[in-house]
Amino acid sequence: MAETDTKDRETQIPTNLRLLLILEEVARRGVAVKPSDLIDALGLAKPTIHRLLQTAEAEGFLQRDLDGRSYGPGRRLRLLSVNTMSAEHLRTARLAILRGVADEVGETCNLAIPDREGMIYLDRVETKWPLRIQLPIGTQVPFHCTASGKMYLSTLRPKTLNGFLLAGKLKEQTARSLTEPKALLSEIKITAERGFSTDDEEFMAGMVAIAVPVQDAQGRLVATLSVHAPTQRHDVGSLKSFLDTLRRGAEKLSQLLGE
Repeated sequence: MAETDTKDRETQIPTNLRLLLILEEVARRGVAVKPSDLIDALGLAKPTIHRLLQTAEAEGFLQRDLDGRSYGPGRRLRLLSVNTMSAEHLRTARLAILRGVADEVGETCNLAIPDREGMIYLDRVETKWPLRIQLPIGTQVPFHCTASGKMYLSTLRPKTLNGFLLAGKLKEQTARSLTEPKALLSEIKITAERGFSTDDEEFMAGMVAIAVPVQDAQGRLVATLSVHAPTQRHDVGSLKSFLDTLRRGAEKLSQLLGE
């Protein structure tokens, strides 16, 4: 874009709207964004883009990516997203969907979203059984040994996924946890191919789980819908019989996001 065109377009964008447009563009793309991408997309001048990125980073709304040049959502932007999704009317509708899944399956149903360090439980509907596994709303669980986490990992770009696998030793939560990168990568590939993930006592001994993705209009994972149960009532094989129920619930949640 020519410099004169950029200046002309920049004058058409109110000053108090520019940072919001940058945050919106970063969130829309769903991957780390370079300043040059934002210049092309928004038509703002290079100095303006860099100044606003520095401000957003300093205030915690954006976070520098591993390459040192790109930017992704920071803690405050992620928290803003969670709070927006937790708005009362949206949460009421979400809980109705989760309750329908939980009633049909007869086990606890969870909605989780990805954060930088793991999956966070955004909503849940508990089973009516007295024997239940307590994982309260707001609990953060690891990516590598949970059904929701492995579902998320299966949607990452190869470069990002390899960076996660090689970043450090994965913690063994139980004797069944996959902590070797090659073994976990194989499981993640299977998950991507079949469109659902499992946890066979990998996060907690005596607990099994299954998860499916909740996607936005662009087909990107924004959350996971899962059910978990104690092994006294289910194994992974029996939970798979509820896949259609989970997928219908995930589709309803996806439609809710688009409203």
